[in-house]
Amino acid sequence: MSERHPIIAITGSSGAGTSSVTRTFENIFRRENVKAAVIEGDSFHRYDRLEMRKRQAEAEKAGDKHFSHFGPENNLFPELEQLFRSYGETGTGQRRKYLHDPVEAAPYKQDPGTFTPWETLANDTDLLFYEGLHGAVVTPEVNIAKHPDLLIGVVPVINLEWIQKLYRDKNVRGYSAEAVTDTILRRMPDYVHYICPQFAHTHVNFQRVPVVDTSNPFIARDIPAADESMVVIRFSQPKGIDFQYLLNMINNSWMSRANTIVVPGGKMELAMQLIFTPFIWRMMERRQRALGAL
Repeated sequence: MSERHPIIAITGSSGAGTSSVTRTFENIFRRENVKAAVIEGDSFHRYDRLEMRKRQAEAEKAGDKHFSHFGPENNLFPELEQLFRSYGETGTGQRRKYLHDPVEAAPYKQDPGTFTPWETLANDTDLLFYEGLHGAVVTPEVNIAKHPDLLIGVVPVINLEWIQKLYRDKNVRGYSAEAVTDTILRRMPDYVHYICPQFAHTHVNFQRVPVVDTSNPFIARDIPAADESMVVIRFSQPKGIDFQYLLNMINNSWMSRANTIVVPGGKMELAMQLIFTPFIWRMMERRQRALGAL
């Protein structure tokens, strides 16, 4: 953790909804005039799209049915931790981009599914913002979770997470339902061992819970709407959180435990704005004091 060079990390599985949380933070950064170095977790996968497909086919041929993007063998965990460490110490570090589609790839004149060359982050950013699968990973070799100043987990109930992934991968990426289901099954061991444990390290968790039937996510026709769900917000360190203020500002919210507030699904972005804007204020105030003391 660093007062001069703070780090915010959003962590969650594929289909969890981390991108929507990122958009909320982008709005906060723009409003508060905060310059963030944005890091996408996909850029720390070990292999590009074609190489990953090749290695997955080889793994399946060898009898490995659980080869996935979730585990350490297919990610650059040491390099991600080094970026967090370097940024906290110096305000810069090495990053690259993963080009998901032709629109992202066109400016770089590269194929989709490839990485840009490694480059050094600009040294004039106010904070580092990470969004991806592994912002709180802890293994015998690395401890990424110890570096962020604010660590946020996004983890819908599992059936909703699967519905969101199925909908996105079928309608946006063009995969069949069978292919997406195979991916979910293949990733399950790494999901249990490397995704779930991260949420024990997060400072705040957001869990969307639908109030409509999601008992069979594989036949769901659409994603339950925000108004068809509640959001459970859990604080690992509730000291300093003004729960009464949140309850007053968010209609139909209540506390289910001493460290947990439940809000209507349609108020999730409002809740994030109310919770995290003061965090950003305090981060920037500490940063200015620390820089002024140099």
